[in-house]
Amino acid sequence: MTAFVLVHGSWHGGWCWQRVVPLLARDGARVHTPSLTGHAERHHLISPLVNLSTHVADIANLIEWEDLTDIVLCGHSYGGMVVSGVADRLPGRIRTLVYLDAHVPEDGQSAADIIGPEVHGRLRGRAEQEGFGWLLPPTKADFFGTRDQADQDWINRRCTPMPLACYEERLARNGAADAIPHKAYIRLSEHRRPYFIDAADRHRGRPGWTVIDLPAAHNVMITHPAMLADALLALA
Repeated sequence: MTAFVLVHGSWHGGWCWQRVVPLLARDGARVHTPSLTGHAERHHLISPLVNLSTHVADIANLIEWEDLTDIVLCGHSYGGMVVSGVADRLPGRIRTLVYLDAHVPEDGQSAADIIGPEVHGRLRGRAEQEGFGWLLPPTKADFFGTRDQADQDWINRRCTPMPLACYEERLARNGAADAIPHKAYIRLSEHRRPYFIDAADRHRGRPGWTVIDLPAAHNVMITHPAMLADALLALA
C-alpha cells in the first residue's frame, strides 16, 4: 500500500490538501497531511523559536511514529525546504521525493537565499511592520495565481502567519538524500516565479529525476486537484 506524506507551504496547513486526499486514497493509498507547527490548527504553538528545524522534526517524527516506509514524500513551495531536511534524515524510508513548485536547497541555503535579497527584504519589511519583527503575515491567494473568488476566499480565511525564522534558517545537507531512488519536480507553469523555474530547469535530464510541467498556478491542490492527484499517482 502506497503511503503519501504531503507537506504544505507557507501560511497553509494540512487543510489545503482536502480535495486531493480522496483522489489519492480511492485506490487504497494512505495519505498523511500534517500541519506544521504554528500553522492552521497548530497555530496556538507559534513562537519566535519555531523555525525550519522545527518543521523538519514535525515530518520526520510523523514518519517514524507512524512507522511509514516506502513513502512518497511531497513538499509544496516552502515545504520543499522541509522535505529536503527530512530526506537527508530518513532516506531509507522514502521511495519517491517530490518537489511541487518548491524550493530545492543546496547545502547551507535558506529559503531567503533562494528567493533573493529583494523578495526577502519585502518579507522582512512586512514582518517588521505587521508582525512584531518576527511574524510573517500571509500573502493573499490571488498573488499566487488563484483566480476563482470562492477559492481565494477559502484560502485567505484559513491561512495563518508564520515565523520569519522559517525562511531565514539555513539547511545543512549531508547528501544522504542522494540515495533516494526517484526524485521529481512538478513545475506549475502558470506561476512564473524565477526561483521555481530555475529549480525545475536545474533538474531536467538529471539521472534519477523526473520533471513534469502542469498547466496550473501555485495552489494546484485546490484549483486542479485531479490533475495533481494523477501526477502524484503516476510518480508513485
